[in-house]
Amino acid sequence: MENRKRPIGEVSTSNAGFKTPEKSVSVVRRQQDISEWGVDETCQYLSSEGLGEWQEAFRAHKITGVELRSLTDADLEKIGIVCLGDRIKVRHSLRKLWRTTYKVFNDPIHGHIELHPLLIKIIDTPHFQRLRNIKQLGGTYFVFPGASHNRFEHSIGVCHLAGQLVCSLKERQPELGISDSDCLCVQIAGLCHDLGHGPFSHMFDRMFIPKARRKLKWKHEKASLDMFDHLVKANNLKPVMKQHGLTLPKDLDFIKEQIAGPLSNGASQYSQPSSHWPYKGRKKNKSFLYEIVANKKNGIDVDKWDYFARDCHHLGIQNIFDHKRFLKFARVIEVDGEKYICTRDKEENNLYDMFHMRNCLHRRAYQHPVGNIIETMITEAFLKADKHIKIEGSGGRKRALSAAIDDMEAYTKLTDQMFEQILNSSSPELAEPRKILHDITCRRIYKYLGQTQSKKTLKESEEKLQAELAQTVPEIGANDVHLQQDDFVVNLITMDYGMKGQNPIENVRFYSKDDLNKAFRIDKDQMSKLLPVNFTEQVIRVYCKKTDDDSLKAAKNMFVRWCQKRKFSKPKDGDVITPDVTPLKPKWSRSKKGKDGERPSRAGDTSNPSGRKKRKYDS
Repeated sequence: MENRKRPIGEVSTSNAGFKTPEKSVSVVRRQQDISEWGVDETCQYLSSEGLGEWQEAFRAHKITGVELRSLTDADLEKIGIVCLGDRIKVRHSLRKLWRTTYKVFNDPIHGHIELHPLLIKIIDTPHFQRLRNIKQLGGTYFVFPGASHNRFEHSIGVCHLAGQLVCSLKERQPELGISDSDCLCVQIAGLCHDLGHGPFSHMFDRMFIPKARRKLKWKHEKASLDMFDHLVKANNLKPVMKQHGLTLPKDLDFIKEQIAGPLSNGASQYSQPSSHWPYKGRKKNKSFLYEIVANKKNGIDVDKWDYFARDCHHLGIQNIFDHKRFLKFARVIEVDGEKYICTRDKEENNLYDMFHMRNCLHRRAYQHPVGNIIETMITEAFLKADKHIKIEGSGGRKRALSAAIDDMEAYTKLTDQMFEQILNSSSPELAEPRKILHDITCRRIYKYLGQTQSKKTLKESEEKLQAELAQTVPEIGANDVHLQQDDFVVNLITMDYGMKGQNPIENVRFYSKDDLNKAFRIDKDQMSKLLPVNFTEQVIRVYCKKTDDDSLKAAKNMFVRWCQKRKFSKPKDGDVITPDVTPLKPKWSRSKKGKDGERPSRAGDTSNPSGRKKRKYDS
């Protein structure tokens, strides 16, 4: 990891021919030496910087090298430096003591990224390097050949964007009092927010763990906190963090709260503001800092900005949202005693585009029917291999695949490589999961029967729906085909704008150019009638494990008849699969009513032939 481009600050220019670049050595001292300074050394430094007039103030308040790093503008005013210009000069001189050399990454999405040395320390650990072997989009890579990017580069991108946003707020609104440690903590949170992802990303925490450990409510954010604590402890990073100006344990709490929300209670993902301030890392006057990495209020955060840009780049999909524009208009305004990150009123359409982009990515890529069933097959293989895979954790204890989440030392070894480990094994216990993964590599995947929707959100389990579907009687002539519950796969997929059924824009605050310090909401009916009416929907997808022609024909027929029985929407090819069934359901007929209110006749329309009486099963 040390063979990166030369850090900024190590390059110097000279007129005397070619010389080896040298580091700037003006007043650059080792941080551990500064912490050992007494009052006299501090005063000597002020004198060398031309600030000798303030020596007595520093001496009177007994300020040593230990306190220099944490001195704020308010502290300088308290010790007697009243003039703002003088305080700026003092703080500028003090910052020279901790001049850092940033390392440069060349990212395909954001260009050249400069990262703080503490961030590099975190990146150069086995716990973070593990993310190189976890696909950002899981099984989607089996459908989109370009989607080979990993959680590693996404995390670096989020770190970069988090730094851009917090630094732009700091520069634009110095009255907010954003400190250097605030900026660094926000960047660390962006860097470490996905440390807890397991093999194939969301497949692990949304499909595998819920089935392997049904009684456990576990999310990857929980693992991110555990992995972050393990990373800091295993690599002895607390002294390094202190050297770079972080206050422990307060700043560690702040970092973790940005990733997963309040640590002291089970607040919901999108909890509303309350009179009680639930965070420990920062006080309420810096509430806006919690909106940068993982925004619990409206979902507008740098995590989305990076994966929109990065995923679209690798998927070959056009990204319609430009986060750079939001950065230009972001502004913090106080509302009801809490500070929000607001944007210009003219940006509302762009924010609707952002959430529409999220929905498009889910429809076209993240919830692709083939990608979903491949992840379902991988989940089945992992479940069958669960007890036979042993991963060594702390104290040499061997843990099963699903139990690795309880031991971060074991979890560190858990990546997408589990797929190859099972596929290439010769163990007889892994014969069944090995066959499933072999079928995936040979593209022998379960067949997609179709998609339907219910008027109401279904509460039944997928297993119950599979059993119900298997009991449906197919058409005459397919009685020799017998399909069981295990021959079907039913997936219930919910797609929304990120806040379930709620419109996220309702929780966004705006400001106008006429008053930069007054925030307000903009209702949907103030915008356009062409905007979405509903912000969530549930789709039901059905697959068949048997792939022979007779079984598929019977399975498709059963699927359409099941949709008819449950009063679901008609599958797209329902007329082709069961022409004897779909015309009998009036709501499934595409014909329009004439002027007299009657349905015009058309070839093949037998919805009401010869004016016959409606039968029971017509509805």
